[in-house]
Amino acid sequence: MTDPRENLLGRLAIVFAAGAAGALANSLAVWLCGLGVNGALGVAISPTLSAGWLYPRIVWGGIWGVLFLLPIATRRPLMKGLLLSAGPTLIQLLVVFPFKAGKGWLGLELGAMTPLLVVFFNAIWGAVAALVIVNAHNRR
Repeated sequence: MTDPRENLLGRLAIVFAAGAAGALANSLAVWLCGLGVNGALGVAISPTLSAGWLYPRIVWGGIWGVLFLLPIATRRPLMKGLLLSAGPTLIQLLVVFPFKAGKGWLGLELGAMTPLLVVFFNAIWGAVAALVIVNAHNRR
């Protein structure tokens, strides 16, 4: 008989790793789009790919991954990932941009399309994290 704490720790490890993988995919998408697409859409988001920029994003992505333990949309993992991506999206748009970065509500000082791009990039996080979790469960 397995210890229930082992099961919880295993699940925590999977969702954290999945969230971190989703954050890596999200970050690479933000960086790649920052090379031209974001500017073409009138959005001033063009980060430099560096450890200092990437590391906290991956850690926070892993922390957000803990949301995958919530018992919602359990039979539709991709839908669950997209739903859960609303959490980091709302925090980015309603807390980080206006209060931490001083870029106005919804980050609109960065461009009118900023909220749409944030939704898109965070959906990448949710989708990739969900796929990693499905893959981890299929390997068990």
